[in-house]
Amino acid sequence: MFPKLDPILHSELRLAVMSILAGVDEADFTYLKKQAGATSGNLSVQIDKLTAAGYIAVEKGFKGKMPRTTCKITTAGQEAFNKYVDALKEYLQASK
Repeated sequence: MFPKLDPILHSELRLAVMSILAGVDEADFTYLKKQAGATSGNLSVQIDKLTAAGYIAVEKGFKGKMPRTTCKITTAGQEAFNKYVDALKEYLQASK
């Protein structure tokens, strides 16, 4: 039987955000938007969903006079991401 895939992470954009954040200490909204190729509105919605799940932490502030939103993966988010990747590996192993 295949492991269940986390529905929060089983979305292309949310998975992209988590993949980016898993490799850095933190990333600002503009960087995530560019790297993921997302629109501001869609990215904002997906960040809200990841935050509500406890997978990322969001900090809002200013850089000079410009507003800045910074995201960071949480411990729970890193664990969920690792579990998701391991589950995908099981799916891929079954195809061999």
